[in-house]
Amino acid sequence: MSLSEIAARYRRFATKEAAGHSPFYEAAALAVAKDAGLLAKLATLPEGKQQPNLLFASLRHRFGLADEVASFLAPTREAWPAVSTVMLARSTQTNEPGRCATLLPLLARLPQPLALLEVGASAGLCLLPDHYGYDYRIGEARYRLLPPDAGPDTPIFPCEVSPDTPLPERLPQVIWRAGLDLNPLDLGDRASAAWLETLVWPEQRARAQGLHQAIAVARENPPRVIAGDLNRDLAALAAEAPREATLVIFHSAVLAYLSPEARQRFRKEVQAMDAIWISNEAESVLGMKAPATARDDLLFVTLQDTIPLARADPHGRRLHWIG
Repeated sequence: MSLSEIAARYRRFATKEAAGHSPFYEAAALAVAKDAGLLAKLATLPEGKQQPNLLFASLRHRFGLADEVASFLAPTREAWPAVSTVMLARSTQTNEPGRCATLLPLLARLPQPLALLEVGASAGLCLLPDHYGYDYRIGEARYRLLPPDAGPDTPIFPCEVSPDTPLPERLPQVIWRAGLDLNPLDLGDRASAAWLETLVWPEQRARAQGLHQAIAVARENPPRVIAGDLNRDLAALAAEAPREATLVIFHSAVLAYLSPEARQRFRKEVQAMDAIWISNEAESVLGMKAPATARDDLLFVTLQDTIPLARADPHGRRLHWIG
């Protein structure tokens, strides 16, 4: 990417993603967009490693979070080799368990029991929707759904939903689950768990707490996540699912990292399989249009077998049903 394209990427992140959610990252992204020297350094990295989330998480992982944006970005001038080393070694494997709140209305209405197969699973936290609690809000009304063994440390994910959202009466029955990722994260490794927590934006303390609790749940109920490529290894893993279950192949914020050609290969393969396909991605990724809503922060479109059913907040905090 050219310097102007990288700058535009950071301005877009600031205004479309961070605005209203992370004032610190909004200011940091705008500062990067104006810094010709830093843009030139970012241009030396592969395009997939130039993204704002990766830069900011790498700075926090290596140097911590400063009080001011200028101090936070200072290591990019003073210690760029250390910053770029983390950026090249890590990736934005944001494993946001809160997205289960926006996926649950789709999962719960499918024929039970389910076999869940997530591509781009990271540490597999989204493979455990039946182990979490949910706090749905419709205007002033609230609707809670908890697992039978819920305790004080059970993560409960809040989600503001539109009035016509088909809220589930019970959690899905999952009898098989597996994930596929190029580089699965082992939650038994403290550095990997710390990296996941670093990916949460600074001001989002409730989100950080939910992630911390979900990591504890996953350590008690470790999901199986294997190393593999979604365009090479999906069929073999799907073949292991029990035939008596409804196979659901799903993903969130994954396909944007593929080339358009790789996305189309994946789309053709998954549509040819005997499975329900749930895609939770930015609208532009698959070129699927969905009706606009009054909120412009609902950047994801949630589809079932290419049919748009909802618009969703990328972190699972809001869902507007359109199905």
